[in-house]
Amino acid sequence: MRWAMVWMAGALGGLMPGGVGAQERPYEWGWGMMHPMWGWWGIWGFAMMLLVFLFWALVIVAIILGIRWLVRQGRPEVTDSALEILRQRYARGEVNREEFDAKRRDLQR
Repeated sequence: MRWAMVWMAGALGGLMPGGVGAQERPYEWGWGMMHPMWGWWGIWGFAMMLLVFLFWALVIVAIILGIRWLVRQGRPEVTDSALEILRQRYARGEVNREEFDAKRRDLQR
């Protein structure tokens, strides 16, 4: 691990100011040490990933619902005229309850 750091410092030596490249770390990152990227993978990192996932899920659902709403705007509402006629006939008393229920079941199939 140390040779990789030495190699990188040498390879990037021309890109870094001299004082920064010459500094050594006072300690190595170990299992007991707090890693600088731990914040991204701790509980807050997972919470942030969940929030980002929920945000994009809501955006996608909103887009789908918006497209469905726009598509339905151009179409007239379809009503079941046969069932409406049957209801009117039942209201006028032309058919009794048994006939109404039987014909309604037939129409809803």
